[in-house]
Amino acid sequence: MQKSVLSIALAAILAGPAVAQDTTTPVKADETIKITAARTAQSAGSIAATVTVIDGEDLRRQLASADTLSDVLGNLVPAFSPSRQKLSSAGETLRGREPLYLIDGVPQSNPLRNGSRAAYTIDPLMIERVEIIHGASAIQGMGASGGIINIITKSAENGAAHEVTAGFTAPTSETNEGLSYRTGYLFRGASGDVSAVAGVQLRSTGMYVDGDGNLIGVDSAQGDTMDSESYDVFAKLGYRIDDMQQLELMVNHFDMEGNGDYSSLGGDRAAGIPTISIEEPTAGDAPRNKVTTATLTYRNADVLGADLNWQLFSQDFSALYGGGIYATFQDPAFGENLFDQSRNDSQKYGSRLTLNWDNVAATPVDLTGGVDYLSDTTFQELAQTGRNWVPETEFNNWAPFVQARYQANGLTLSAGARYEYGKLKVDDFTTLASYGSQFVAGGEPSFNELLPNFGAVYQLTDDWRAFASYSEGFSMPDVGRVLRGINQPDLSVASFLDLQPVIADNQEIGIEYRDSALHFSLSYFQSDSDLGARLQADADGFYSVLRERTEIDGYELSANYAWTAYTSFGVNYAKTNGEYDSNDDGVVDTELGGRNIAPERANLYWEQQWGALVSSRVQYNMLFDREIYSGAQAINNFDGYQTLDAQVLIETMDYGQFTVGIENLLDEFYLTYYAQTVGPDNRNFAGRGRTVSVNWSYSF
Repeated sequence: MQKSVLSIALAAILAGPAVAQDTTTPVKADETIKITAARTAQSAGSIAATVTVIDGEDLRRQLASADTLSDVLGNLVPAFSPSRQKLSSAGETLRGREPLYLIDGVPQSNPLRNGSRAAYTIDPLMIERVEIIHGASAIQGMGASGGIINIITKSAENGAAHEVTAGFTAPTSETNEGLSYRTGYLFRGASGDVSAVAGVQLRSTGMYVDGDGNLIGVDSAQGDTMDSESYDVFAKLGYRIDDMQQLELMVNHFDMEGNGDYSSLGGDRAAGIPTISIEEPTAGDAPRNKVTTATLTYRNADVLGADLNWQLFSQDFSALYGGGIYATFQDPAFGENLFDQSRNDSQKYGSRLTLNWDNVAATPVDLTGGVDYLSDTTFQELAQTGRNWVPETEFNNWAPFVQARYQANGLTLSAGARYEYGKLKVDDFTTLASYGSQFVAGGEPSFNELLPNFGAVYQLTDDWRAFASYSEGFSMPDVGRVLRGINQPDLSVASFLDLQPVIADNQEIGIEYRDSALHFSLSYFQSDSDLGARLQADADGFYSVLRERTEIDGYELSANYAWTAYTSFGVNYAKTNGEYDSNDDGVVDTELGGRNIAPERANLYWEQQWGALVSSRVQYNMLFDREIYSGAQAINNFDGYQTLDAQVLIETMDYGQFTVGIENLLDEFYLTYYAQTVGPDNRNFAGRGRTVSVNWSYSF
């Protein structure tokens, strides 16, 4: 398999493709692109890391055949795990670790009780572009042990612009139950000192159908995007105080709720039998995501000679999960055969202050400094009985940081550090009856971490550059899972070792070639944690946290070639390896499974402009077989699969823009990567079969 993918990649490079930093438009090495995920503006050629930018056109084209942002990331970023095609993003990792999702810099992840819903807090209509920094990074704070996925929302335009959208999606079999439709409106305008963006998007999503014509099983525990209704309301208001100062307020409210009309049935991993859906109402309340994100940003171009950006933010997050008659939920005080389901609630607010000085003291040195503050209060409730599964937990985090960059004679050197101080507060609590109703003394443990980073970029020629970097990322080991699972007496929060943070050390080297037609990049990375946080499922399918040493490495390849002004080809490839220490002897000995490590995969594509008004993209996604070993013994096998997608964009002079997409054009039947490597029998879900989408947008 490895020989085949390398030969495919080589052939693709020689015959055509290359997408610079994974965008469809090559970027010159000396072009300045503002990567807000890095908290400063700098040229593409000076960034000592692998960076992907998915612009608005890329996003719109992908959504012609994809259903969610996770699908888009899986299609364009092979180091990102294949999409679950569910409401949960559990198991969707970047370079083998959890990424930090941001919306305009506001963290969407919930570090105290990670419910894996951070990828579903905004509708794609409101997104202008997505920036991805690969690898552990502390520049945005806690949670980016795998990288940063920063979602940039739509911005205003001069004058006034209105956009109306509508579309539908349907499988080519079971069309009635599988029909989905959506409609939305977006206004963007600016006049004088005032700018505004406002939009609303409504979606009704039907059932998904696999390549054999069966309704794919609903995930009645973690939640599903199919058989659901959702809406998103978005507003952004800007005011220019004077030539140096401006204010901007952004509010986004996202609500997705299942209909609960279907239940899952069957499934057998060993026999390859998928879990399907039957038309029978789900017990309890349907899973739901309800999230409100708000920011107030003040910018001043001259404060102590620096460009100041000060952002205040808040997020109100509530995620309801499906339920069951699980042993974990049983309590004699509430009777026998007790049904219950959980809900995560998290309220965050904070401040992000950034100052940028360019050419300090007339030298080729740029300096960035600032301080971040985060307050997060989280608990997990059993919604039907009102019991707290995870006690209310408060986390306060202060983080001053400084970053310097020197650039001269084709050499860029960068160095910086971020100091993390975090304090956790948990009152006394008692665990559920199934854990022995253990009394746990509360406490206020604190953490102190200094997280350095170093980077070097050398412009070898006008077309070639090489880079190397070292960075550290900081995350919490899902405090909620640790606390709720305590089943031993006489423990206290203050002394419980498993609350220690996870520090990921990331090292990367890479080389890149870029000219007017060809872009090629290759990078190799290593990511190690002395005290990792691997999840392991119990009999009910709930996860506990195991603290073990982990070592991850891999490489990524990206190439794009513009054959002509109208034709281009591309390939993106990634392979990630990971192991953990299963017997606590300080040596890693067992491969990380599908919940952490993505399979070896290659995405090949062909883009064509057919005259002035019609363009197309055909993409072939290849996931290769994987055997997971403990020592010399194979403990799990993944049978790879391939899918082919096609997208056509049609511009008209008077009737707007149409996009037509076909996902899984060949109607391939496959079981998803997560189902084959992680999920139990009742979550042995197949992937979507051939699905047709038609979208229309009209601007005036």
